[in-house]
Amino acid sequence: MQKDHETALKNFQRAVHLNSRFVYAHTLCGHEYVALEDFENGIGSYQNALQIDPRHYNAWHGLAMIYLRQEKYEFSKHHFHRALNINPRSSVIMTYLGTSLHALKRNDEALSMMEKAIIADTKNPLPMYQKATILVMMEEFDDALTVLEELKEYAPHESSVYALMGKIYKYRSMYDMAMLHFGLALDLKPSATDVATIKAAIEKLHIPDELDDNL
Repeated sequence: MQKDHETALKNFQRAVHLNSRFVYAHTLCGHEYVALEDFENGIGSYQNALQIDPRHYNAWHGLAMIYLRQEKYEFSKHHFHRALNINPRSSVIMTYLGTSLHALKRNDEALSMMEKAIIADTKNPLPMYQKATILVMMEEFDDALTVLEELKEYAPHESSVYALMGKIYKYRSMYDMAMLHFGLALDLKPSATDVATIKAAIEKLHIPDELDDNL
């Protein structure tokens, strides 16, 4: 996989060399640098794109995603705002802006942004899941379950939905329901990392724990 990104990066660098004002080539270089976790060069590529076209929202979004990963939430919020101002109908940008707001503990604003993201694209399951996650962190379990039940209709094969429901039932000491949903999550063959997390939750099913972001 790394070689694929390295090959793609070389191709996009060649495109930049042939036409240094090819905005999207700079942005694509940024994406590949990020995939290789070379954030410094990723930032440089996105900034190069914006020097050519300040309204290239993909570059603003790319920068925001780097800052989000680096937990520089004020920076990420600012850059997502810039991207959203240019592309105000993007459900994806709204969702990640909401994620930044949530990280800044501005939960009411985050929920409002998730609602806008859901309305902007009812087929995008991510803002619904993020909304449920925020509600769980706020201990609004009934509202979170309502969102997740609806989300199951849109994403019936998404293991993380069932895992989060299992987590909620665990907090409520409804262990049979928690076990059922953890089992359903495992049946959907999640990633190895998620499998380990879910199995750990099952092993600690009867041990009270604090709210966390493991699922």
